[in-house]
Amino acid sequence: MDLKTNTKIDELLNQYPFLLDFLITLSPMFKNLKNPVMRKTMGKVATLKKAAAIGGLKVEELISRLSTEIGRQTGNIPAPGESVSASQGDTMAESEEKQEALKEIIRDLHDGKDMQALKEKFREIVHGVEATEIAKMEQALMNEGLPAEEIKRLCDVHVEIFKEALEEQDLPEPPPGHPIHTFMKENRASEKIMSETSMLMGRLGHPPSLEAFKAHSQALGTLIKRLSEIDTHYTRKENQLFPMLEVHHFTGPSQVMWSLHDDIRAQLKQAREAFKGNDAVPTVTSLKEAIQTIRDMIYKEEHILFPTSLDMLTQNEWIRVKEGEADIGFAWVVPDKGWPEEIVEKFEEAQAEPVEVQRDVAGALGLDTGQMTLEQINLMLTHLPVDLTFVDENDRVAYYSEGPERIFPRSPAIIGREVRNCHPPKSVHLVNKILDTFKSGSRDTAEFWIEVSGKFIYIRYFAVRDASGYYRGTLEVSQDLTRIRKLEGQQRLLDWE
Repeated sequence: MDLKTNTKIDELLNQYPFLLDFLITLSPMFKNLKNPVMRKTMGKVATLKKAAAIGGLKVEELISRLSTEIGRQTGNIPAPGESVSASQGDTMAESEEKQEALKEIIRDLHDGKDMQALKEKFREIVHGVEATEIAKMEQALMNEGLPAEEIKRLCDVHVEIFKEALEEQDLPEPPPGHPIHTFMKENRASEKIMSETSMLMGRLGHPPSLEAFKAHSQALGTLIKRLSEIDTHYTRKENQLFPMLEVHHFTGPSQVMWSLHDDIRAQLKQAREAFKGNDAVPTVTSLKEAIQTIRDMIYKEEHILFPTSLDMLTQNEWIRVKEGEADIGFAWVVPDKGWPEEIVEKFEEAQAEPVEVQRDVAGALGLDTGQMTLEQINLMLTHLPVDLTFVDENDRVAYYSEGPERIFPRSPAIIGREVRNCHPPKSVHLVNKILDTFKSGSRDTAEFWIEVSGKFIYIRYFAVRDASGYYRGTLEVSQDLTRIRKLEGQQRLLDWE
């Protein structure tokens, strides 16, 4: 086989198993390849270019030494002055040319040019394009000023142009328990629910009759409720996976996906409201729209987002993704056991020790109006009947309270995250307005109240300033006022009996 910069490690080792021990002699960093779990995750997506970076080698040197070893082991030893075939795939210039060609196709598409002609152009000038290249192309276009909403508007058409190239690639095969494995397991569960829902809608008639709608009302209501649980799948993506991608300056495609998540949430909400009002046609219409958008999202996840994420994130970053998953929860499924428990245990042990030491030696802290230990402060904050989130003066999330019943989901991955990336694109202008007015000193508070799942939620933002009046951050306080709004009269005695 020809060795290229984009040759996958797993593919190479499957053809030349003897290279495993040889790679370890080149760099101790390659010892992880002996772990079968690492082979199944990183080895499936890691290229020689990425392996060279991990091992601290130049990719040209790695390819040359691998080529020589293949020749030595197979007897295909090159004659003096010759070398074993080892093309380097795309050079830097060729890679940049491919990116420009991809961007030009998408620009033409957004300018309204014929999609079939653009698909032919793609086949002619771009061969073997990978999911990561498509994701990077979209990121680059957004960096150059193309709005996220514009990318979103034609997102499905982008996928249609690249579909043939994408389907030539294998879908990710992460081991059981890996975050991507769990996401894909949820996708299979959602497909089953959508199939059942579509078959049931078929029994309602075209258009659906009110009589059939009422006859199948109980089953349809159950399916709508089950399908709506997909919100947890998307919330985990937004709060666990997206923050890790942001570390690698990969924000554009995830912003587009977040907008699509909100579209699906809105479609399912419309379906629930129409169903509650016994409106058959709007219920079916909204459900069909939601199902189509969810199926399109599954394709984008498994052909673009997940392969790109596996290629981009390190093992420790994946552990951090997994670490906060349970805080948000799972849709329909539970994660399988298996993904390297020993790695997770080591990571948790390394994180746990400094926390315990800090609590043991911290003692009492002098506050403005008393003294409390760090443990007492933490317990107090987590027992308040409100949700707290603190954003520092650099607009990064520094803290959130972890109470027993949070109103809005949070997970450890949000710490250190740029606050604008914690909100869907349609809300970012409000975030900017609040922060700008707080920093300028023109306002000190902002408030909202909304109804969510039958609860009345009061959300307030406070500018936090030091003794000299300098802006030091923003405090968000969210509270469920449902019960409080119903209080009347007085209660001066305990009613515990």
